[in-house]
Amino acid sequence: MQTSVHSSVWGLVMLLSVAAMPARAELKVGAAAVDITPQIGTPMAGYYNLRASEGVHDPLHAKVIVLDAGVQRAALIGLDLISTTQWMTDESRRLIEEQTGIPGDHVMLTATHAHTGPILSKSSRRYDVFGATNDLAVQYMSRLPDKIAEGVRTAVERLEPATVSTASGVEEQLAFNRRFFMTDGSVGWNPGKLNPRIVREAGPVDPEVPVVYFADADGNPLATYVNYAMHLDTVGGTQFSADAPATLAGLLAAVKGDSMVTLFTPGCCGDVNHVNVRSSLPQKGPEEAARIGTHLAANVLRSYERLEPVASTPLRIRREVVELPLPEVSDADFAAAEETLRRFKDPGEGRRPPFREVVNAFKVVDVVEREGRPFEVEVQTIALGDSIAWVSLPGEIFTELGITIKQGSPFDRTIVAELSNGSIGYIPNREAYPQGEYEVISARCAAGSGEILVDTALDSLRELYAEHAAQIAAEK
Repeated sequence: MQTSVHSSVWGLVMLLSVAAMPARAELKVGAAAVDITPQIGTPMAGYYNLRASEGVHDPLHAKVIVLDAGVQRAALIGLDLISTTQWMTDESRRLIEEQTGIPGDHVMLTATHAHTGPILSKSSRRYDVFGATNDLAVQYMSRLPDKIAEGVRTAVERLEPATVSTASGVEEQLAFNRRFFMTDGSVGWNPGKLNPRIVREAGPVDPEVPVVYFADADGNPLATYVNYAMHLDTVGGTQFSADAPATLAGLLAAVKGDSMVTLFTPGCCGDVNHVNVRSSLPQKGPEEAARIGTHLAANVLRSYERLEPVASTPLRIRREVVELPLPEVSDADFAAAEETLRRFKDPGEGRRPPFREVVNAFKVVDVVEREGRPFEVEVQTIALGDSIAWVSLPGEIFTELGITIKQGSPFDRTIVAELSNGSIGYIPNREAYPQGEYEVISARCAAGSGEILVDTALDSLRELYAEHAAQIAAEK
């Protein structure tokens, strides 16, 4: 009886919502790219050491695609950065809403996870150790939301009637799970090339390369949105670089024209990188980034030949805030972590503590500083008609979790982007926690947190799809 009543109420809500909906508007799209390259000398992000930038290999950008369906507008933003912080997200949204009228809740900010971008101040204690309190880093972070808002303003100024089409490619030669079952029964992380102790991968990869293509009324290119699940950590060194997406964007522009904006986001790849341990070939440096970007560009170019137009309205947005539990940390854990960080910052005549001990120490300190408050994180969903949905998640999400969302979504194409709207670091799937290793050691949320995100995303997707189906039924 309770289920029947709930279904009846839900159906009534759908009918009332549909009755209040205005007629569909024509979709308009605007796109822009803004240079966000920091000043040389700004500390760089990506590793557990201090690196001052010494040059620019290729510029960093904020890429923006604004969708305007009349009654609803949304902005998709891709940032050539290691992550998104909560302060950056909140301040960018505030400025965007103030300057363009796009509601902050309708703005999706995603970092590409480039490991050759700037350190992000106003983030975590770990970043403070590696240069986040540096004057250049603080100045950069304080100005970054203004640059992001500038990109959205420019995209809004360029809004024009547009068509949307989509396709999907498969790329199985670039991304590899970096966690392995080893011969001693343990799970290894990045165990090295041709390691004879490797038995098999401990998790999957997601080979899909979803593509969404936006063109003006005459068929001229406006923007291409590309998503792929792979860590961007190939360039290294001390020069700023957007990594593989720089090559991807350049090659697509060579075909479609320099005015087209290519926005790349990472799929769920918390346990996936570009390293093929079954090959002895070196895989580091700008050449490797160019190789990966070239492969992705070729994949997208093939998808251009298979593009299928989709109904581009209505545009619907959901934003859900959920609580993720903290792992248990004792007073003894905290005392040990503080001692580890003391030795890490000032080893004196002794040796610095082991890497994993340092990783755990930063995690413990971050968790303790929350004073028992669970993480409040965001799951955002943006949908066009019943064909395309974007889901954004707040961390480095294990691949299996992203695949589960895609498989459970009612939409024809579901794109899942990690490192969005504020990040809390690694979020493994439940099965990975007892296996341990780097990502689990680093995780600031407890086991089951990833599954909470999956359930929330699927609920939002189903609600958005049901709303669309109800509107279609009402229009018949």
